[in-house]
Amino acid sequence: MYVLLTVTVVIVAAVVWLVTLRRRLIVVTVHGVSMEPTYVAGDRLLVRRSRLERVRAGQVVVVQGGPGKPGDPTAGRLVKRAVAVPGDPVPSQIPVPGDVVPAGNLLVLGDNPARSNDSRRLGYIPADALIGVVLRPIGQR
Repeated sequence: MYVLLTVTVVIVAAVVWLVTLRRRLIVVTVHGVSMEPTYVAGDRLLVRRSRLERVRAGQVVVVQGGPGKPGDPTAGRLVKRAVAVPGDPVPSQIPVPGDVVPAGNLLVLGDNPARSNDSRRLGYIPADALIGVVLRPIGQR
């Protein structure tokens, strides 16, 4: 009886742990060339869901760039590098109003600027568009 109870508790704990991880972590596949050479098309990235307050300039983030189009494998998600967070000065190459990033926004750039759809075109990215921060690559698809 004691063994059965212990096994049940362990199984329930494992399920709760997996559900919690699934809410906090997602896997995103890179599409396109905007993050080359850091990440290439097909790379799979482990992403921790995060709020803007936890993002630092220089981290690679995933943001919702808009609604995904039918057949779009990215579902509108963009993998970019955060270059400025609230309170940081606006980089000179990004044409947005103001000299400092306002609260609730961030600026992002692709590592391949010639082929990237980023804040130079999209402007400020609102905090509610932030999905999370890339923890590490986990292989290719």
